[in-house]
Amino acid sequence: MVELVEPTTHLYSAWRAARDDWGPGTHEDGFGLLASDTVETPDGFETWVRRLQGEQDSTYRWIVEGDDLLGAIALRHRLDDGALEVGQVGYGIRPSARGRGLATWALAQILATARAIGLDRVLIVCADGNTASARVIERHGGVLEGIRNTDLGPARRYWVAIDPPTVPLQGR
Repeated sequence: MVELVEPTTHLYSAWRAARDDWGPGTHEDGFGLLASDTVETPDGFETWVRRLQGEQDSTYRWIVEGDDLLGAIALRHRLDDGALEVGQVGYGIRPSARGRGLATWALAQILATARAIGLDRVLIVCADGNTASARVIERHGGVLEGIRNTDLGPARRYWVAIDPPTVPLQGR
């Protein structure tokens, strides 16, 4: 069964396998990895996981199935300058797990988290050439604001409205 879990040091071996799947030097969206993070050793990995767990303005979740780490998704709670540049939601699915609908499923889950913390819309940005990611965002009602040039190349900017929770009628 696929589930979202909080980052944990117990998945160190699974993390290394997922990273190997991506290939050396490839950025894995949704993991919150900074250039200063050293994740190749158990101690460095633990430091990184503790940093993610302690962040107050972001929610990080790993997409797991059993003992396999399939990807990650992150939600930035505020639309600050950084989020305006790269978006409030980032996600990545390891190459061997793509094509299963995991990103679409994970995005639905993180949008529910966004609703729970009171957001009414989120900005999601993807590379202009990443048609798979664009389709995922559009499946969730993403409205294209436009395409901007960024440090990483042209990027599509989508706004996704967060539907309020439905409240059942009382007394019926």
